[in-house]
Amino acid sequence: MTSTGLDELKSAIPNYAKDLRLNLGSVVGDSELPTQRLWGTVLVCAIASRSRAVLLALGPEARARLSAEAYTAAKSAAAMMAMTNVFHRTRHLLSDPEYGKLRAGLRMNVLGNPGVERTDFELWSLAVSAINGCGACLDSHEQVLRKAGVDRETIQEAFKIASVIQAVGTTLDAEAVLAEADEVG
Repeated sequence: MTSTGLDELKSAIPNYAKDLRLNLGSVVGDSELPTQRLWGTVLVCAIASRSRAVLLALGPEARARLSAEAYTAAKSAAAMMAMTNVFHRTRHLLSDPEYGKLRAGLRMNVLGNPGVERTDFELWSLAVSAINGCGACLDSHEQVLRKAGVDRETIQEAFKIASVIQAVGTTLDAEAVLAEADEVG
């Protein structure tokens, strides 16, 4: 049996974070989400985590499990949310409500035709918004998904995946820095 990026990532998680290893195995390995929805969510979360280790482990596996169109659409969702989460979170956090009335003036053409089913793109956008902490974006994507008939359990699956992948990335990146500090010290 060949090792997968997911297996390698799980084995890299230190014992003090065993719960993350178990959670990663369950939210990805035991997910009931359809393949495209699951691996698109995994890919956008790996990108949004900004963790080299996570993206190196999960990116190739996502590419192998997604169609070329879905792989590109997931990367597009991560890229768009990197921009819009900062923009909308800032608008939301500023105490002056007049910013909410101003034209955004940011290009987001991919939203018109994301290349995959709209609900998949919205779910991926919600997952990235969870990692990036944009409450306004989370609300917006959740409402679109609910109106499209996506159940709360599916939506929660996306932000469970986001939370675990983000935590794994944080943990592995911290371990890498601490190991480097030990070598220097």
